[in-house]
Amino acid sequence: MKSIPSLALGMIAALAITSSALAQDTLRLAVGQRRLWDTSISDVGQRAGIFKKHGLNLEILYTQGSGETQQAVIAGSVEIAVSVGIMGVLSAYSKGAPVRIIGSEMTGAGDLYWYVKADSPIKTLRDCNGKTVAYSTNGSSTHGVATAIIRQFAPQAKATATGGPAPTLTAVMSGQVDVGWAAPPFALDQLDRNEIRQIASGNDTLFKGQTVRLLITTAQVLASRKDAVDRYVAAYRETVDWMYSDPSALKVYADFAGITEAKGERIRDQFFPRSSVLPDEITGLDLIMPDAVDLKFIAAPLGKEQLASLIQIPPRK
Repeated sequence: MKSIPSLALGMIAALAITSSALAQDTLRLAVGQRRLWDTSISDVGQRAGIFKKHGLNLEILYTQGSGETQQAVIAGSVEIAVSVGIMGVLSAYSKGAPVRIIGSEMTGAGDLYWYVKADSPIKTLRDCNGKTVAYSTNGSSTHGVATAIIRQFAPQAKATATGGPAPTLTAVMSGQVDVGWAAPPFALDQLDRNEIRQIASGNDTLFKGQTVRLLITTAQVLASRKDAVDRYVAAYRETVDWMYSDPSALKVYADFAGITEAKGERIRDQFFPRSSVLPDEITGLDLIMPDAVDLKFIAAPLGKEQLASLIQIPPRK
């Protein structure tokens, strides 16, 4: 008679272990700009089953720029924000927002480019004086680069928020803005058909070699869901490694972005070296901090204690 309850208890325990193994923690993400190679990492990794392997299910909301993306995590609408401009994060933190950096999303700004209509008289950045220069949203990496373009090359130009690459292209072609911004795959076809002409990349400014976009969360999320955040970063790293080592990753990305695998390979190899999307460290802080002051994102450089509180990247295991 005693064996039946024992057997039942054993079955219950086994079911509990199976249920625990199958359980997936859900993380809500806000991601700036859909279809870009770097912003696709979470989505592509989920499609490949990598985040599931780490016990995570991702609910992904795409935004028009990192200003919106950062606001979503500060408001608590999401747990993690992806592709948030570093200048905007420094600004928010200096004003008391509980943002925390859990990884670098993009180092260097060679993926961002500024362009004009093919028949525009603008040939170089110095020709932008008196013209309008596009960026996505306030606090974004494009906002930082556009501000740097004006400060470094064209002090009489006007930075103009235009949202994502698609509405920006419309604004340029219709004459509403003089200089547009984009990131591949957006506007590559127009470049190839000579409908527009690139005049600069983000690497032509002070942002070259610096971390420009981030993965962030909040202090509250780290306090309550640190294990899930750590697993997210681990899965993110694994996805990056896979996207640069396995040819099948190009198909997954191409299907997600609605482009050919050949174009996906061009985007990866021409605009996104693997080192640029590794999340492991923030590069160039010694240059970023004075630039953030000069560009008026922060009033004074952050101290060592503030940076230790702000930057909490989970170590590789």
